[in-house]
Amino acid sequence: MSLDPDRVSALLRETAELKILPRFRALGEGDTHEKGPGDLVTIADLESEKHLTPALKRLLPGSEVVGEEAASSNSAVLDLLKGDSPVWIIDPVDGTANFADGSEMFAVIVALVQGGEVLAGWIYDPIRDRMAVAEAGEGAYLDDKRMRVSQPVPLSEMLGIISLKFVPTEERPVLRARAQELRRFFSLGCAGQEYLQLAEGRTHFSVYRRIMPWDHAAGWLIHKESGGVGAFADDTPYDPTIHQGRLIMAPDGDSWRALRDLLFPDPADRVERTA
Repeated sequence: MSLDPDRVSALLRETAELKILPRFRALGEGDTHEKGPGDLVTIADLESEKHLTPALKRLLPGSEVVGEEAASSNSAVLDLLKGDSPVWIIDPVDGTANFADGSEMFAVIVALVQGGEVLAGWIYDPIRDRMAVAEAGEGAYLDDKRMRVSQPVPLSEMLGIISLKFVPTEERPVLRARAQELRRFFSLGCAGQEYLQLAEGRTHFSVYRRIMPWDHAAGWLIHKESGGVGAFADDTPYDPTIHQGRLIMAPDGDSWRALRDLLFPDPADRVERTA
């Protein structure tokens, strides 16, 4: 990749300093609203995406941008992912509900994709000033230190992420019961922070049902370049143009299959996805 990843990292830090951190625990009346049921957006989301969009295009002439907030206003923006041009994917404030509540569990996420391939990914933790960066085939680094996923362990010792928020209500009791065979599961309400924990080896797995590219493209690549395995439950490889399904991340192939077979034993329950 001809692009210097450090320039993107610098841009994310600049955006957080100018547009996000000044709003943290300082949101005023009218600075937060619902763009959908239970789906918040703040002025920090809007301003940071507005700042990042032209700046990323300047870094890579000829590129397009798919931002979470732009796509929320016009879903046709997602069609850019199916074109031939390189596309930046932006989650300007991942974990918006946490951010709005004053919780430090939020992040800024950017990925670069082309032709369904994730070329590079960045996850920035503004509160702790931690930057995870991965380029395809080049490894993943957290502030210049190589990232490694956890060592495989039996199911009964696995600690990880299962977010039930986007699981259909009728499926939750079944999934929760099956997950009791694991050591423990939880959710941070921020995919970026969850992927950081995975790639640092602090957790063993994650399972997602909300598969939007701004939540997962960068994290999937960072996890992969840290040695992990991530794919849809029906064995379909991750692709940023796929926006439904059951996405499973694990330290290795055997762990991935064991998790998949535990949580989704019926092949008919592994499929539900559309491009």
